[in-house]
Amino acid sequence: MAFEWFKRKAQNITTSTDEKKDVPKGLWHQTPSGKVVEHDELKRNNYVSPEDGFHVRIGSAEFFDILFDEGKFTELDANVESIDILNFKDTKPYADRLKEVRAKTKLTDSIRNAVGTVKGTEMVVSCMDFAFIGGSLGSVMGEKIKRAIDYCIEKKLPYMIICQSGGARMQEATYSLMQLAKVQAKLAQLSEAGLLYIAYLCDPTFGGITASFAMTADIIMAEPKALIGFAGPRVIRETIGRDLPEGFQTSEFLQEKGFVDFIVKRTEIRDTVAKTVNLLASKA
Repeated sequence: MAFEWFKRKAQNITTSTDEKKDVPKGLWHQTPSGKVVEHDELKRNNYVSPEDGFHVRIGSAEFFDILFDEGKFTELDANVESIDILNFKDTKPYADRLKEVRAKTKLTDSIRNAVGTVKGTEMVVSCMDFAFIGGSLGSVMGEKIKRAIDYCIEKKLPYMIICQSGGARMQEATYSLMQLAKVQAKLAQLSEAGLLYIAYLCDPTFGGITASFAMTADIIMAEPKALIGFAGPRVIRETIGRDLPEGFQTSEFLQEKGFVDFIVKRTEIRDTVAKTVNLLASKA
């Protein structure tokens, strides 16, 4: 005779997914080295793992909260959005892709402009969002940077761009490439006005952005171990037919070669930017 240790009242599991008591998503974060960090601890440390120093990729909302005093800022040009100029279609229409990524990220495009104070010094910061089509450079990014620079010139404020991008947006073709010249022309005006421009390069910074305004700042800072380059290492290796040096395209490698001025941990970025602005803006 078999003992009934338990008796199933229903034939199938009836608990819905929403009712399950699993650990909430995002409560823990695992770094590439395998270190596991509690999300709240990670946030308190500016999204840098205290275990191994790994810089978790973050967006404009987090960067603005880190940089600006008490996280307070005024967003500029928030309603500028991309349109499907070319009626472009790859695996899906560009218009549909834009609609989907806006719904998913709650962003209007791949960069946001904000003005606020950093340790008491007012400045404008443009920050790219990699979550929006890889932080790609399109007509809106070029236009928003142009407007941010115009605001800086009008108000006589220093300017900073936080770069994290895979390069130009292929769905806008030549329109995206035209933004490189447009931004450089505006940065020349910023320089003529005697105003400081800082670039902060995050992982990854690639393509036309690296080939232009990411590398033409008065001061170029970069996060530790950020990947920075124009083409990917595989393409370069196949082109030159040689193995690449160890650490190639990391921020440390580029600093050694003179392309990056400072490696700045995200936990130190607010203090470093404030000191840089106070030292150099006053000399302009």
